[in-house]
Amino acid sequence: MGFLALDIGNTRLKWALYARAQPASEPVAQGAAFLETIDDLADGEWKRLAPPTQMLGCIVAGEAVRVRVEQQLELWDLAPRWVVPSARQAGVSNGYDHPSRLGADRWVAMIGARWHVLARGPARPVLVVMVGTAVTVDALDTEGRFLGGLILPGFGLMLKALEMGTAGLKVPTGEVVEFPTNTSDALMSGGAYAIAGAVRRQYRRLQARCGTEPLLFMGGGAAAKLAPITDLLLETVDTLIFDGLLAIAAARA
Repeated sequence: MGFLALDIGNTRLKWALYARAQPASEPVAQGAAFLETIDDLADGEWKRLAPPTQMLGCIVAGEAVRVRVEQQLELWDLAPRWVVPSARQAGVSNGYDHPSRLGADRWVAMIGARWHVLARGPARPVLVVMVGTAVTVDALDTEGRFLGGLILPGFGLMLKALEMGTAGLKVPTGEVVEFPTNTSDALMSGGAYAIAGAVRRQYRRLQARCGTEPLLFMGGGAAAKLAPITDLLLETVDTLIFDGLLAIAAARA
């Protein structure tokens, strides 16, 4: 039995094929495609795969992209299933005012993070940071309750906002440095330290709420830019959404 997991963000579709829907499984195949090219999946990479019998996906890219992906899944006559955040799932409870309005990617990443916490020992609070087009900073307490979280613009959105709102700031992408001495580095460093400060603040708030040191997991395509300057003990986990999808599928079985 093959299980196909899909993580569809605002820029790319990432996929992984597993022999079975079980957390900690290694994929037998995986890949990624920019959203502009997903109409070629059925005639390209997916055509060479062993046909999966189940799939579960997490999508934030909108209805039009979902329809295009489902057309590609017709290659296997596979019934599409998409995660919809609920009040409770796979050991995580949802503290959002309207649970179904929580972003599916945030919900699935938290479920993946909770699985990682319990797989390595006693339950602990965890801060889940996903760094992509937007940055999310979400807090789970020791019992797996989602307490709430932040949404910030990612690096690209911050730079674009400054370019649009300030004359003369159309400059090449810079580096994150302690004391920038050119405009490119000043822009990149300012955005990075703003995000890092928000992460640090939420970490301390979660620690105060739970009375114990939280774990800090960071994922997303731009995590590599942020991790070195966060000044907190953290673990970069690139598979949080896939881990969450596996945990949800296993819980449903």
